[in-house]
Amino acid sequence: MPTFPDIKPSYGSRKTNAPDFRIVKFADGYEHRIVFGLPTNQNPKNFNFTWNVSETEADTIEAFLDQRKGIESFDYTPAGESSAKKFVCDKWDKSDPYLNRAIVNATFREVFEP
Repeated sequence: MPTFPDIKPSYGSRKTNAPDFRIVKFADGYEHRIVFGLPTNQNPKNFNFTWNVSETEADTIEAFLDQRKGIESFDYTPAGESSAKKFVCDKWDKSDPYLNRAIVNATFREVFEP
């Protein structure tokens, strides 16, 4: 399994929880919430990262994500987490605010694969 390059995000990351459930609503206003999947897989995380790095490091990040094409998963250990998790990144952008500097923003979505 490929591992994301060891380039730490420059700014604090943002973690979003996205529990996997369905809601069934009835005409009288009653609703029933149903949790889907195995208990360990019911609350995937989404992380938003920002790197303010050199152009070379930004190219490394972008090349790694380009190789995955948004569909292949990879291992990454977010700051504050005890172990690596599997993610896909289907959305990222890069800007060049200064000479030889770049800002890369990416959203990592946790996936559950063997």
